[in-house]
Amino acid sequence: MSEKQLILVVDDDPDLVEAVSMKLEALGYRVAKAYDGVEAMEKISEEKPALVILDVMMPRKNGWEVCEEIKNTADIKDITVVLLTAVADSVKTTSYTHADGKTTQADDYIPKPIDLDKLMDIVKDYCN
Repeated sequence: MSEKQLILVVDDDPDLVEAVSMKLEALGYRVAKAYDGVEAMEKISEEKPALVILDVMMPRKNGWEVCEEIKNTADIKDITVVLLTAVADSVKTTSYTHADGKTTQADDYIPKPIDLDKLMDIVKDYCN
């Protein structure tokens, strides 16, 4: 079996990053990790992953900003972006809005708390 594609997991919750990474690695994917949007962009530039699993609400640079930067940068615009979002549940306590989500150029999204099996199905759809 050939080595599967590299996937970058980005979330400010280390436990979630670990859980998603372990599941991906069990399926044979290579995994890179980042814990905020600035670190994510550094990893994307260095490693050019096939897919980015990207949290929306993060420090330093949020997921929508990262997604927009990916999709508007010529050499990385084809990277698949899957957003993880709990915004629907937190709309009264956050500055993020549904309008932000509708204007994003993400390829797919999954709500938090995430269903790991559903997330793996989304990854397989884009990376196989």
